[in-house]
Amino acid sequence: MTEFLGYDFFINAIIGVLIISVAAAMIGTYIVARRLVAISGGITHACFGGLGLGYYLGINPIAMAALFAIGSSLGVEWMSQRHKVREDSAIAVVWSIGMAVGVLFVFLTPGYVPELNAFLFGNIITISLTDLWVFGIYTLLLGGFFAWKFRQIVTCAFDRDFARVAGLPVRFITTVMTVMVALCIVLTIRLVGIMLLMSMISLPQMTAEIFCNRFKTIMWLSIALSVAGCLTGLFLSVYIDVPCSALIVITLAGVYLGCRVVKAVQNRTSRRGVAA
Repeated sequence: MTEFLGYDFFINAIIGVLIISVAAAMIGTYIVARRLVAISGGITHACFGGLGLGYYLGINPIAMAALFAIGSSLGVEWMSQRHKVREDSAIAVVWSIGMAVGVLFVFLTPGYVPELNAFLFGNIITISLTDLWVFGIYTLLLGGFFAWKFRQIVTCAFDRDFARVAGLPVRFITTVMTVMVALCIVLTIRLVGIMLLMSMISLPQMTAEIFCNRFKTIMWLSIALSVAGCLTGLFLSVYIDVPCSALIVITLAGVYLGCRVVKAVQNRTSRRGVAA
C-alpha cells in the first residue's frame, strides 16, 4: 500500500480529502444547525439543470451548474422569506425543476454524455492540482468568513428571529452562507459525487452531536471524524480494490452507528447507577 504514496494522483487525493473535509465540516455544521440538510440534496439535483444546459450549449457545464446552484439556493431563501413558503417545499420545487431541466437538455444534446456519471459517483483519485488550488482558495475564503462573523453565523443558524431582534445582519449572513453552501456543493460534486457529498455534510455532524451540543465543538469534531473516515476509506479502497467513495460512506456510517451504540450503553449504565 505504501508504494501508492509515490504517485502524484494519490497524494493529490489525500490532500483533496483533507481540504474537502474541512470545508464540508463547516458547511455541514451550519446546515445541520439550521435543520436544512435536505437543501444540499435539492441544490445537487438542481445542478443537473445547469449541467444539462451547459452540455447542450457547448459551454463549461461546471460554470453553468454553479449558476444553477447559486440561483436555486437563493431562490429557496427568497421563497421562504418573502413569500412565506416552507423551506422544505421550496427545496422540493428547485429539486424537481432542476432535474427536469437537466433531463430535458441531456436528451436534446447530440451523442452520449458519459461525464454525468462522474457527478453521481465522483472519483477522488482524479483530483488534479488545479482542483486543489480552486478548492483550497474556496476553503480559505470560507474559513476567513467564519473567523470574521462566527458568532453572528451561529446566532443566525440557531435562531434568526432573535438575530433580527438583536440587530444582526441576518440577510447578509444568510445570503453569504447560502452562496457558500452552493459553491461547496458545485466544487465537490464532481470530485466526490452526490453520494459522498451528502454523507460528508451530515454523518460527521450527526456523530459529533451525540457527544456535544456547541457549534464550535461540533464543527471541530466533525473535521476530525471526516478526515479520519475519508482517509480510512481511501486506504481501504486501495487495499481491497473497490470504489473509495462507497467505502468512505460505509466507514462514516459505521462510526455513527458505533457511537450511537456506545452512547446508548452509557445512558443505560448511568440510569442503573442512579436507580441503585
